[in-house]
Amino acid sequence: MLLSRFVFCMLLVVPVFCEAQIFGKKKKESAPNGQPTALEPYYPQEVQEPKVRNKKSKGIRYSNPEEESIKRKEAIAKQFRKNEELMEKPQYSNPAYFGHKRPPKKRPPDKMKFCKVCGIRH
Repeated sequence: MLLSRFVFCMLLVVPVFCEAQIFGKKKKESAPNGQPTALEPYYPQEVQEPKVRNKKSKGIRYSNPEEESIKRKEAIAKQFRKNEELMEKPQYSNPAYFGHKRPPKKRPPDKMKFCKVCGIRH
């Protein structure tokens, strides 16, 4: 009785595992899209410039790398000038500020507190 149940289970279970292995395998593509194959050993590459929409003309114009580089350089110079103006503030230029936005209060020695910003007691 026990042997017959074992044989019956094996007859049901073994084909199910075999079917699962057969259906589990996926077909591999011969070559991914855009890759050269034996039938097509080379493929032409299309060179396209990025399209930029012009707001005034509502049309599409092609971007000019020289113009873009000049714009980037101007933006960098503008940011550099802005940073220089910020560094002139007393917060950055006056050593009495110790990195604070406003100069710290001067307390008597027995009431001094430890500052988390600059790590000095004042």
